[in-house]
Amino acid sequence: MNPEDPISALGQKEIELPARKMKVELHPFEIRNTLDLEKALQEAAKARVDALAIMPNPVFVTNLKLIADFAIQNRLPSVFHLREYAKAGGLVSYGVDRSDLFRRAATFVDKILKGANPADLPIEQPTKFELSINLKTAKALGLTVPPKLLLTADEVIE
Repeated sequence: MNPEDPISALGQKEIELPARKMKVELHPFEIRNTLDLEKALQEAAKARVDALAIMPNPVFVTNLKLIADFAIQNRLPSVFHLREYAKAGGLVSYGVDRSDLFRRAATFVDKILKGANPADLPIEQPTKFELSINLKTAKALGLTVPPKLLLTADEVIE
């Protein structure tokens, strides 16, 4: 996670309570740039972590393949918020459907161009999320994905 990025820091904070409840020990690694990322991945290997949860941040987005390859080489299940991560070889991605967000943003632009005051427009939360599962990666990690989970996935990569 990048502690200087509010979204990344919020994502880290959001997983702390569930992790504590599940008695999962977190090992947060602070990453601000690609050099930090490579160092953190080496530290994660040394710490013998059991899985990776990648927080949203441009440093990670530009290094999806590096992270996915590291996870596979070190036999680590991994999750990220962008479907491109699963396509790059990561195990699972779960996050907002960006196409839906862009379509919804266009309706706001349309309203503003037609004279609406932006301050009068409601703030909306994402309502559509997508789950992608990479079965090829699951197989490489020796994992079996439950059929029920596969049925709920928006995309299964084989």
